[in-house]
Amino acid sequence: MSHTLDVLQSLTSSALQQGRGIATRGHRKTPAESLELYEMEGCPFCRLVREALTDLDLDVMVFPCPKGGDRYRPLVERLGGKQQFPYLMDPNTGAALYESADIIEYLYNEYGGRPAPQRWLVRSLRTAAATAASLPRARHGLHLMESRAPEQPLELYSFEASPFARLVRERLTELQLPYLLRQCGRDQWQDWVLPPVRKRLAPDYQPTQRNRVTLMEKTGRIAVPYLVDPNTGTALYESADILAYLDRTYAR
Repeated sequence: MSHTLDVLQSLTSSALQQGRGIATRGHRKTPAESLELYEMEGCPFCRLVREALTDLDLDVMVFPCPKGGDRYRPLVERLGGKQQFPYLMDPNTGAALYESADIIEYLYNEYGGRPAPQRWLVRSLRTAAATAASLPRARHGLHLMESRAPEQPLELYSFEASPFARLVRERLTELQLPYLLRQCGRDQWQDWVLPPVRKRLAPDYQPTQRNRVTLMEKTGRIAVPYLVDPNTGTALYESADILAYLDRTYAR
């Protein structure tokens, strides 16, 4: 029942995102090295950046910085001078940015090859919508849980507005577990249809978004979240199973 309630709350958050963080329109230039994002899942301003990353189809290395965290919060202060989130570092250009609007504008200019959508840049609109989406999950994805640090970052296939992937990202944040976020935004109409229905409507369906193609090749199916842990050789679908695994393996 608890997990069912969590899913319902997360579905509400997704609805309040007003359609952002689902589809991808892609990018013009691919970063040679992974972008680095220091953030908290439950932070509304961090959410705006993640929505833009999904729209741009840009993978990113996430370093979770929950309140009370001691792994990456001090590093952000040393690098940028203050503990403020989100904080983006781009090893490809040397750029380092606070402020969600500045980060979003930078990402579209540097990698998107197009202007950033105004709905992400107009302060009153972006703040209200992002804050509303945070309310149903207000206690989650912000505060520290004691954990054991992994030797290598984990890997998560996700898209921002996925209600099931959100639950996993919350736990990764709380446990301070770094992970490579692999974008799986929808880029064709078949991606919006539930798999059983899609099988009837489009029996010859083939994914075109790059990480969805990878999932199909690796596992024979496409669903998010999908977690890969190189530290243990574990790979899992299903949010409830992934949460149980993270708690069992890393929580103290």
